[in-house]
Amino acid sequence: MSETSTSFKAIDPATGESLAGDFLNATYPDVEAAVAAALAAHQSYKQVSAAAKAVFLRNIAEEIEWIKDDLVIRAAAESGLPVGRLQGEVGRTTGQLRMFASQAEEGSWVHAIIDRAQPDRQPLPRSDIRRMLVPVGPVVVFGASNFPLAFSVAGGDTASALAAGCPVIVKAHPAHPGTSALVGQAIGRAVKRTGLHEGVFSILFDSGYQIGAALVAHPAIKAVTFTGSFKGGMALVQIAQQRKEPIPVFAEMGSINPVFLLPAALESRAVKMADMYAGSITLGAGQFCTNPGLLLAIQSPALDVFVKQLKTAIAEVLSATMLTPGICANFNTRSDEALVEKGVLLLGSSVKLRPDVSNQALARVAVVHALDFINNPRLREEVFGPYSLLVVADDTKQLDAVAAVLDGQLTITVMAEKTELKDHADLIRTLSDKAGRLILNGVPTGVEVCAAMQHGGPFPATNDSRFTSVGATAVLRFVRPMAWQDWDNALLPDALKDGNPLNIFRLVDNNWTKD
Repeated sequence: MSETSTSFKAIDPATGESLAGDFLNATYPDVEAAVAAALAAHQSYKQVSAAAKAVFLRNIAEEIEWIKDDLVIRAAAESGLPVGRLQGEVGRTTGQLRMFASQAEEGSWVHAIIDRAQPDRQPLPRSDIRRMLVPVGPVVVFGASNFPLAFSVAGGDTASALAAGCPVIVKAHPAHPGTSALVGQAIGRAVKRTGLHEGVFSILFDSGYQIGAALVAHPAIKAVTFTGSFKGGMALVQIAQQRKEPIPVFAEMGSINPVFLLPAALESRAVKMADMYAGSITLGAGQFCTNPGLLLAIQSPALDVFVKQLKTAIAEVLSATMLTPGICANFNTRSDEALVEKGVLLLGSSVKLRPDVSNQALARVAVVHALDFINNPRLREEVFGPYSLLVVADDTKQLDAVAAVLDGQLTITVMAEKTELKDHADLIRTLSDKAGRLILNGVPTGVEVCAAMQHGGPFPATNDSRFTSVGATAVLRFVRPMAWQDWDNALLPDALKDGNPLNIFRLVDNNWTKD
């Protein structure tokens, strides 16, 4: 790693032109300084009250809203995403900051458990044991390419880690450094407004991989989050596992999000479903981790109607700017490779190229027979972009066989009439073992930020399916359980004290109560 800084510029993917601003690649001393600051902040931030953390998170949301117009303009220039989409993403970003603020403020999420002493128990007395979740320490967050706001500098990973009481070091994504800098400055202002230790948040820039690797390998880092490719996620997992002290990497690595089109549903609404899925496949140029990359059905006249309408709908979709030249090139390469696999035929594609704009992706939908799909693991790999493969089975037994070979997924969708669900009970049981979120009669694109959301699934969708990167329980990635045995009440954390001064729900002698 270089000891001296070099710089890089952001690129407008729609034009290929460099944007204003030079961003310094971080150096090894920068990593050491950021980690040292985070370690120093950890000692004070882990003691900060829930109310103070809530104020901090709400201040970040306010700071982002104050720069919203400039932020959206810069994010659009760096990502090629439309302004309307980015305005919505600002709202999602500030909304989840406020959600975690409210969660921290309420406080029951620490899962306080109290088993009071039983000095007269025979044959041996029981000690007073009290347990709760505590922050693990400094966390590294990698910004995501496809969500320059909601999954990046002040996104759900950062918000949930701060809510848990952990200092955060963000490795900004090189595709949108200007956007990252604006948000990083907003968080810095919030740190000053609330009087917190300045090391509670840092941001480092790097156009390559060295800084990210150095952060994950640093012995003071206690957890890592990542949203991106399987290759990138597993590289970070490997670095973390090779440390003297292995640490968790919570890597969301995408999936193909299968959609099962059951016969009765096709019979009753084939055209409607085709239009619905043409929109979902091409939404955001297909650059969602929940993009429906796989459609599965049994051959029938109703499926023929679906295919005809899907081809028509896809052909009417304008080509779209992809996030970076590299992502666009990778999409074209991967989709070209998929189309020459045995038995794969192109069903339809977008035809309205925009010659005046760079890095355009043409949506593609292909078809393959179930047996060819079962026998070719390459067809089960993600093609990041507006691509989907229709797998056609001869009968229910063959459709079940296709389901059996699927890997773990973020989402699996079942399009069905309620009357036919019982006829496919075995299929649905199989799918429930492979999905983080099982959807009925919807589309996978669109992830609600709420308490019940699960955005994470069995490997290889994520490397740890026990956690989510979206929703209230995302905070659980950054804590560990700790018990206090036979401590005086005055010396206990407030969450565990007699009298319940925080007025939170606690499990006291196996009874949930606020008493």
